[in-house]
Amino acid sequence: AQQLVESGGGLVQAGGSLTPACTIRGLRDDIMGWFRQAPGKEREWVSSITWTGGSTYYGDSVKGRFTISRDNANNTMYLQMNSLKVEDTAIYYCVAAIGPVSNWSSASEYNYWGQGTQVTVSS
Repeated sequence: AQQLVESGGGLVQAGGSLTPACTIRGLRDDIMGWFRQAPGKEREWVSSITWTGGSTYYGDSVKGRFTISRDNANNTMYLQMNSLKVEDTAIYYCVAAIGPVSNWSSASEYNYWGQGTQVTVSS
């Protein structure tokens, strides 16, 4: 079974940057991604990336500000977050899917989830 461990969250001022990482154990040719959940809000899909990293996908709220990438040799995936806004404050979860994904934004498509890392953006 795969294990996903996030790191790199923290506190940053609006307009700043953070790059959370996800270390993957038991990696296969998985599609991976990020979801987030803010207090009192529904879980939101953020981004996904294919095994080779050749294809990336983003939710509308982060498009143009966030960049997803992966380093398979080091079993790590990253989410570079720039121009952060207060509304980006949430727990960010690393996810992995062991099969084809037909709906990138559907949480049910992803089989494995990390424990989450807190990102807080202050005004």
